[in-house]
Amino acid sequence: MLASGAPRSNVWRVQVGFSVRLTKRISQGVAAALAGVLLSGCASSLMDGIWGDDSASSAAAASTAAVAPDMAAAQETATVAKLYNAALTDLNGGSLKSALKQFGEVERQYPYSSYATQAILMQAYIAYKLAKWDDAVNAANRYITLHPGGKDVGYAYYLAAVCNYDQIGNTKHDQSSTKKALEALQEVAQRFPDTPYAADATQKVLVARDHLAGKEMEVGRYYYRQGAYLAGINRFKTVVTDYRNTSQTPEALYRLTEGYMALGVVSEAQTAAAVLGANYPQSQWYRDAYTLVSNDGLSPEASKESWISKAFDAVNPL
Repeated sequence: MLASGAPRSNVWRVQVGFSVRLTKRISQGVAAALAGVLLSGCASSLMDGIWGDDSASSAAAASTAAVAPDMAAAQETATVAKLYNAALTDLNGGSLKSALKQFGEVERQYPYSSYATQAILMQAYIAYKLAKWDDAVNAANRYITLHPGGKDVGYAYYLAAVCNYDQIGNTKHDQSSTKKALEALQEVAQRFPDTPYAADATQKVLVARDHLAGKEMEVGRYYYRQGAYLAGINRFKTVVTDYRNTSQTPEALYRLTEGYMALGVVSEAQTAAAVLGANYPQSQWYRDAYTLVSNDGLSPEASKESWISKAFDAVNPL
């Protein structure tokens, strides 16, 4: 049995790579998607429908990347359309700050026009591109508040969610943005099922959950290094119960085996190792757990009364 001091050095592994770098940043996918609509009116992108339901012809908007003003309408309509189109020209030309300012003027000067409705979304998108996260979220939420039934309300929810998603950082840092992103992405998936927004949000939920599990692992390892096994076990328990279907689960089960062995709670150690073997039989973490319990002449054996067994029985009976 392990002594009550620090575990042996050869069992300490730290999974690297995931916490430091996300595989794909939303800034690439969303920026490219909206650019496709602005320049070509591509209906297959995530930004399909971003033009909304203003009075201009959608065909004209797609072909000219601008909202064509109705020259027969009142002079005010022509004026706001000119301002809006100037903002679009700046956006397409890469002058994001100028475009942001002009879209803001559209909303400020003509708040009741259909152009203002679209201008709010464009401000949200440009602020996002400029990494002005709070401004982007505020604009998206403003659209949601003013136009809860609007055609592009799904986009507004989605953009607000990915603003938090883009701020997910290393697991050593505060994870408040990750938690906000997870909640917002789940809301997108629930509110707008069967949409590209929901499909992408669902994939990002998996990344966010894995990241939060990674944070629990980070803290749990720290406690183990301090010899605070009970505190560490509580962190690894959170991974197993709250973030079970993540890449962190196999190591969490191994760490539970390790911690319970160190505390002399042999039955729980055997159970953790057995559950690990039943669910991840090819994992190196299982081979290490098997070796760990075998060193004391034991073998992995699940107790049906253990919380570990119960946590897995509901979805994957042993």
